[in-house]
Amino acid sequence: MKVTVSRGVTIGILIVSGLLLVLAASCSFDREAGTAGADNKTVEPTPVVEQVEAKPKPVFVANQFCYACHAGFQGEALEAAHTKAGIGCERCHGESGRHRSDEANITPPEMMYPRARITPMCMMCHPRDAIKHVDSHKAILEGAATVFDKENSEAPLTVCTDCHAKNHKMNVRITRWNKATGEILKQ
Repeated sequence: MKVTVSRGVTIGILIVSGLLLVLAASCSFDREAGTAGADNKTVEPTPVVEQVEAKPKPVFVANQFCYACHAGFQGEALEAAHTKAGIGCERCHGESGRHRSDEANITPPEMMYPRARITPMCMMCHPRDAIKHVDSHKAILEGAATVFDKENSEAPLTVCTDCHAKNHKMNVRITRWNKATGEILKQ
């Protein structure tokens, strides 16, 4: 007499067999790890005495696109502090895709800051209440406006980048743009 087993039944048998093997392996692992003794009594795990602080995972910032031309900014204090916090060049200067792909170097970055707008821009992330306790910030805070104000003809005497980004300036500029309008001034 010939017995035929359908394909579905065969697959079902294989699945149940696999589950039984996993269950058996799990029980065996528990015994080897000491969670159940020879007399099947539960053994309490040893309490953890010391808490280990988890290190923050590194955050990817796309600064390498900028370093292709602006290599001097890699590791510079302002860039390094912001990168450590997960903030890349794009946060302040925009993606600037057209600027990055312009080999003729005539397309400005999406966002540039005339001197009068530097402090208000920094204060978008570093608000007055967070920095007012530092005595050297008083002069800056007295003249700070908002990033949305129109360009002042009188630039402030001191801005955030005078102290916090002394090296965050282009040493050699081939192209100069009006930072307020993006218009080419020199090429």
